[in-house]
Amino acid sequence: MADLSIIVSEIELKLRKLIDEKNQLAVENKRLTEENATLDQENLTLRRSVEELQDKINKSTIVNALDNEGEVEEGRKLIKELVREIDRCVSILNSKE
Repeated sequence: MADLSIIVSEIELKLRKLIDEKNQLAVENKRLTEENATLDQENLTLRRSVEELQDKINKSTIVNALDNEGEVEEGRKLIKELVREIDRCVSILNSKE
């Protein structure tokens, strides 16, 4: 009978440890989920910033190319490239529908 009591006590101890570990993992999971959401938002913000800066660079390049009359052909090439990129974006958007 004493052996049975010891076995039950050991099982109770192991269950308590498992419950504590489960609770710790739940807290860590919640923290990581929140961190992931924060990083996703930061990633989105940075992507938007990159897009805006790329747009500014493209506009500046076009203005600079068109200001120099000797570089009109380069400006035309750049505009054609931008139009192709727009066409690719439109086709991607149409394919997702």
